[in-house]
Amino acid sequence: MTPTRDEARDLSPAGAFDKFLIVVAIMGAAVAILAAIVAFRGDGGGVAAGDVPTQIVDVSLSEFAVQGNFVIESGPTKFEVSNDGSVVHNLMLEGGSSTPDLNAGATASLDVGSLSPGSYVIFCSIAGHREAGMEAALTVMEDAGGSEAAGPGDQVEDVDWADLDRMMTESILAFPAETEGRGNQLLEPEILADGTKEFQLTAAITPWEVSPGNVVDAWTYNGMVPGPMIRVDVGDQVRVVLDNQLPMGTDIHWHGIATPNDMDGVAPLTQTLVESGETFVYEFEALRPAIGMYHAHHHGQMQVPNGLFAVFIIGETPIPRGLTVSGVEIPEDMEVAQEIPLVLNDAGVIGLSLNGKSFPATEPYLGKVGDWVVAHYYNEGLQIHPMHQHQFPQLVFAKDGIPLDQPYWADTLNVAPGERYSVLYQLSEPGVWVWHCHILTHVEREEGMFGMVTAWIVEE
Repeated sequence: MTPTRDEARDLSPAGAFDKFLIVVAIMGAAVAILAAIVAFRGDGGGVAAGDVPTQIVDVSLSEFAVQGNFVIESGPTKFEVSNDGSVVHNLMLEGGSSTPDLNAGATASLDVGSLSPGSYVIFCSIAGHREAGMEAALTVMEDAGGSEAAGPGDQVEDVDWADLDRMMTESILAFPAETEGRGNQLLEPEILADGTKEFQLTAAITPWEVSPGNVVDAWTYNGMVPGPMIRVDVGDQVRVVLDNQLPMGTDIHWHGIATPNDMDGVAPLTQTLVESGETFVYEFEALRPAIGMYHAHHHGQMQVPNGLFAVFIIGETPIPRGLTVSGVEIPEDMEVAQEIPLVLNDAGVIGLSLNGKSFPATEPYLGKVGDWVVAHYYNEGLQIHPMHQHQFPQLVFAKDGIPLDQPYWADTLNVAPGERYSVLYQLSEPGVWVWHCHILTHVEREEGMFGMVTAWIVEE
């Protein structure tokens, strides 16, 4: 193919030389720019004189702690944050910025700018996590003339092991501690002329003492956490009048309870939102036995962890009397000495708790050797909780109020959010026997025992 005149000019010696000159010019400009960069940065390749380097602070998040070296110098600061736990966490500088929520194993950088000398607080802002211990003091010192701050492995101060022992012992011996308020109290109905059982519920923000001295603004039904227990028989006509005194709208979902669709409590799909200051009436028939719950559904991520949850029981869930499971016989004539609803929570202003209280304010349970006990676990929190009974194996005989075809024995039972499990066990030995969630950071921290712990006190 014969080249065009322009192509021929480009292929000629003169054209090639012109291109060579252009390339040389470009290379010269690049060298000049590189020289300018080097001159700016200095011979060592660092920042120019007068510039202050950004210090990096490594932070590890876990259940439930914020760990790292938090004594630093003043100046530009960036946190390199890793979630080394098993649930979602984040890191926030109080009054400042925050990382996004981090899944387990994720990392993020948080540039907080230049920090002046003083004291700061960093914490996880996920509901309930700060209250569970995920906060740390950040101390910013005057610039010590370029001296390096302590590294992550350095000890700012020695651990006082004896003091840790003392705090743990004292926290345990404080059980049971008195606090104001008691949740799960049975709500008595008004019996209407046609036999309907009518229950009055008021949703409001009220003070609630979770543990000694820890009074929070809880979102409550009738001023208690959990809200009042409703118990009816199969076949009862139920009428619940909700008076909303919250600052925002709400509704009630009957979790695990059979209702007509327009009573399911999911605004605005099945009903109108119950605005602040308004009332709403729920009416349905108790069709079948149930180990259910009732709780808010509108902005449930806020309203439920903060206290709007409660127990709803219909009829009796059959207990496997006369059954032999793994060689253990349940007597045909066995009588239940106690039936205990135990509501689990781990978030919001209530935080890690059993029936709305945190150890040492959790309720102790009293019994005698030989007593048979039924417990119903209700998880209204955001995490799974492996519930462990010291000494007494638990016969799991129903899930979500539905009897199991094959009951089984369990030492530790995982209860996921929204689940209910019913267990039967016998108090076989005298003594004080601990009953707790077996995620250890849900029950212990450096300041001592707290959270999801209670105990049986069994007498001869």
